[in-house]
Amino acid sequence: MTMTSCALPFRYVDVRNRSVALAAPLSAEDCGAQSMPDASPTKWHLAHTTWFFETFVLESHEPGFAPFAPAFRVLFNSYYNGVGAKHPRPQRGLLTRPSLDEVLAYRADVDARMACLWPTVAHDAALCALVGLGLQHEQQHQELMLTDILHLLSCNPLFPAYADASAAVMPEAAEAMAWQPFEGGLTEIGHAGSGFAFDNEGPRHRVYLRPYVLASRLVTQAEYLAFVEGGGYRNPLLWLAEGWDWRAALGLEQPLYWHRIDGAWHQFTLAGLQPLQGNQPVLHLSYYEADAYARWVGARLPTEAEWEHAAAQATSGMAQWQGAAWQWTQSSYAPYPGFRVAEGAVGEYNGKFMVNQYVLRGSSSATPPGHERLTYRNFFPATARWQFTGIRLARDLG
Repeated sequence: MTMTSCALPFRYVDVRNRSVALAAPLSAEDCGAQSMPDASPTKWHLAHTTWFFETFVLESHEPGFAPFAPAFRVLFNSYYNGVGAKHPRPQRGLLTRPSLDEVLAYRADVDARMACLWPTVAHDAALCALVGLGLQHEQQHQELMLTDILHLLSCNPLFPAYADASAAVMPEAAEAMAWQPFEGGLTEIGHAGSGFAFDNEGPRHRVYLRPYVLASRLVTQAEYLAFVEGGGYRNPLLWLAEGWDWRAALGLEQPLYWHRIDGAWHQFTLAGLQPLQGNQPVLHLSYYEADAYARWVGARLPTEAEWEHAAAQATSGMAQWQGAAWQWTQSSYAPYPGFRVAEGAVGEYNGKFMVNQYVLRGSSSATPPGHERLTYRNFFPATARWQFTGIRLARDLG
């Protein structure tokens, strides 16, 4: 978790500026609204990422520290129980005060105070690592800003666009799907080396893999449409029992953001309502939907160890490892052998969430540039659909 101290101030400015730039296309009203308990208002994301630096860096290292606003310690605490009280997550959209302008002033104040701290950071490896963690944390929230904005705007019957379609970053178009075999055997997965990694990416350890095959690319919208129109959402034999009950209770018949309009399928995107692009990866699927589709085509989801083992080999013909979609695996989110939670409130970052969630690998078109890693372990509950999630298929070999 290190970064050269001379580069850190420049990276800090770049990351912090990007968050504000992501909010620029939005109105103040957009920035304050919350569409569901799992999502947060853009204004809250801007404040919380600032709260991280004020709480974990300035409070303990700034001479004569005084908070920008004492109430913000509670309002913008996410899940750090060791820090103290938190405003309820489902009620973040009710925080009409502070205003967006006040939150931006909060960011500017903390940034100015952080700039005065760089000489101290440069001579403190642990503090340097903590600031680096804060920047990685902010990049995570930059992706959440986009996924939460998309969900918010999808609730508007006007189907408003966040950005012009010409500015949208589209994953590579799909080539013909092929099946690539991998021998398996005894291998290692997990982070090792000097680059940044979250604590849940290690320790690096050995695993045994049976021979397997992976699809050369992700499942496309056209392929998933065949599942929809072939009755996949109405066949309980394809679904896990809990997934079927979830689907039935919500009356789901297609992926989140799909709409059938005048007989033609469309998808709501950050560029507004767009016709389905058949050769683009299908997105915004829950684990249950991904698993049901895999069963429908006589396949399964890969384990996270299979995914990392295959991706590390850079095999010719394999595509869409990064930048297209977070790819569901069948692996439950659990600690690696030898994992230890860090001391203090920062130790709450990952370890306490290692239950009732599944691991996703890769990265999406909403992931900030440079934030992706081969060993990155994203995680969400099986019902999560509002992230940029997709499917890479696997099968047993032999």
